[in-house]
Amino acid sequence: YDTLMETAGAKVVEAIIEEYGSVADKWISVYCGKGNNGGDGAVIARLLWLKKAWHVEVFLFGSLAEIKGEARTNFEIIRKLQELNEAQEHPPQTIKLTEISEETDYSEHYGFGSDFIIDALLGTGITRPVEGSFTAAIKNINFHNHIAIISVDIPSGLPTDTEQIIGSHVTANLTVSFTAPKIGNLNPAANGKLIIAPIGTPDFFLPETQLELIEESQIAQYLQDSQRKPDAHKGSVGNVLLIAGSRGKTGAAALSSEAILRAGAGLVTVATSTSAQALLVMQAHAEVMTESLAETERGAISEAALEAALQFASNRTVVAIGPGLSSSDESTRKFVLEFVKRRTSPIVIDADGLNALAPWPEDLTGSKELPIIITPHPGEMARLTGKTNSEIVTDRIGIAREFATKNHVITVLKGSRTIIAAPGGEVFVNPTGNAGMATAGSGDVLTGLISGLLAQSPHKVVASVITGVYLHGLAGDIAASKLGMRSLIASDITNHISEAITMVEREQ
Repeated sequence: YDTLMETAGAKVVEAIIEEYGSVADKWISVYCGKGNNGGDGAVIARLLWLKKAWHVEVFLFGSLAEIKGEARTNFEIIRKLQELNEAQEHPPQTIKLTEISEETDYSEHYGFGSDFIIDALLGTGITRPVEGSFTAAIKNINFHNHIAIISVDIPSGLPTDTEQIIGSHVTANLTVSFTAPKIGNLNPAANGKLIIAPIGTPDFFLPETQLELIEESQIAQYLQDSQRKPDAHKGSVGNVLLIAGSRGKTGAAALSSEAILRAGAGLVTVATSTSAQALLVMQAHAEVMTESLAETERGAISEAALEAALQFASNRTVVAIGPGLSSSDESTRKFVLEFVKRRTSPIVIDADGLNALAPWPEDLTGSKELPIIITPHPGEMARLTGKTNSEIVTDRIGIAREFATKNHVITVLKGSRTIIAAPGGEVFVNPTGNAGMATAGSGDVLTGLISGLLAQSPHKVVASVITGVYLHGLAGDIAASKLGMRSLIASDITNHISEAITMVEREQ
């Protein structure tokens, strides 16, 4: 573990400097526990001191005599550096190790004046609420929320294997997790910005629930690989059929269709109910084509439209179904089920398309040749699986993975840190997006974006989905940076898709 500990500490220091700039002349407080996470903190303290930090103060919650192995060695190095410091009359920098026991009143060590706090108290493995001096330490760290708080691997107090909060925990601005994200890293409110740092952990040490954080470099590579050829024409870069909208719900179809085009697809046709077509024509962009389908008395697409819809879909690269569709009519539900079963193209299903299929039919499965992508929020996922909303939120990864593998369906479970579960069991965590995107129509934009990208790269299904989710969140982040989260609406996300794409492309 000695090599891993040194590498882990170096990766955290690298992330701090990348995020916040030079640490020269800064005051840094490092909170350490007695385990390997604390040992990582000792390495970080030493390396920051070597980077010319003015004062590094290490709080060890426990006794140095209790610590063993490489962690002990690294704390002893800090103690030796402190002794060398104290031997100088006017040291240019200082470093200090303070041992804190359960009985210690460490109010004098609150660290007022610190520029950074490093949380290396507990790390992974927490299964019950913290107690004693650790509770006080966490409270103290969070009290300093006006300065940068950096957690090592996972904010102390968060459980590793669930998204549930089980007690007091550090609220970090930046979390540097090692090798792969932990389930507890999915909580953005606690983790802040999440960075995954490879440290050379052997594969056999990795848990079966290993997740993968989507990185910008992956998205940039996808965009580079899917660049248009010089002789491209509108028919060669994707033709999408969007089955969406109903009487009174045409806005969702308009939002989704524009996102398809902004993603780069050459053609998009919206097939909607007869009474909705005229209004949709007025709302949608001029580039969007429309077709009408037979409807129910309530103005939703009816079962009688099935053959016409299948004919419209027969020459399309990708089909998307659901936004604004309405699922209250049994005729509409039958239409959706039969269409999904009989379609001959990859399909993206969202919103009322999912509600029409709930609970998910046991005989409905995707395949490599005819993939199915679903994009539910937790409520829709609950209806699909017969579980409660609370059960979904508590175990998003497990439920999404189980659903994806059982039904051979790519599952995009939306929320804070949206996750993508692939039929092979892989789970990807999306780092982009913000709370301002919790607004009507945001999911419709995501459906369009995924569909438009998939239409251009139909043989890269999972990669297209991952890219769509990442760019959707990034466009939302750009919009929020300009407009604020409170006033952000779905069309603001669409309006910043092109900027999100060019931003990623510039990074290459």
